[in-house]
Amino acid sequence: MTDRVHPSTKPTTNGTTATNPSFPATKAQLYGATRPTYRPQFNRKRRRSCCCACVLWTTVVIFILIVLAAIAGAIIYVLYRPQLPSFDVSGLKISSLNLTSTSHLTTNINLNITARNPNKKLVYTYTPITISVTTEKDDIAVGSGLLPSFVHGTKNTTFLRAAITSSGVQLDDASASKLKADLKSKNGVALKLELETKVKVKMGAIKTPKARIRVTCKGIKATVPSGKKATTASVSNAKCKVDLRIKIWNWTF
Repeated sequence: MTDRVHPSTKPTTNGTTATNPSFPATKAQLYGATRPTYRPQFNRKRRRSCCCACVLWTTVVIFILIVLAAIAGAIIYVLYRPQLPSFDVSGLKISSLNLTSTSHLTTNINLNITARNPNKKLVYTYTPITISVTTEKDDIAVGSGLLPSFVHGTKNTTFLRAAITSSGVQLDDASASKLKADLKSKNGVALKLELETKVKVKMGAIKTPKARIRVTCKGIKATVPSGKKATTASVSNAKCKVDLRIKIWNWTF
């Protein structure tokens, strides 16, 4: 049985293998080769409109909140008519104010403060109050003291007493020289008083967070006792300034 010889898939011509003729690429093929890969594009106009709408609504909400806060503050002001508390130096007696030759300062002062709450519907609650006494001219520390915490009721006047002391405090040469000159003055030494604490305000059912309050009193004229008898300082020209910032919504007093 003889084997069949199948014809080759590649025709030959004169003993050589025939190759497929190459034809030039069509216009469609050329266009497909250079055409970039398709990527879906987001609608920029739609995204921009969404952002604008979001910003607009946020602005509207903030504006409404500001208006409501202003209205609430106005209502509270009309209902409560808040006023700052007032403080006055009602008395100051110096038992000792002695500066030694070695620049050591010893002080013993009795201080009386009158605190008034003029409000009919506001109650002030004070934390312990720190007191510092310095010379008004050169701000040299003379002594310090402390007042206990207290509640300042409506239309209330409270009398406060404190002991201002310093025991053997060493002053630098410049401060000691200035203080000696002040103590020898015929007009007495001008003293400055500072009270500092924190306070909460209650207005009906509303309670504010603690706020810092500082009271500065100037115009106190004191003379140094020459013997064991205490001297009384002149406080008739003393004036106290209250620095208090309490903010409720959009309203500050």
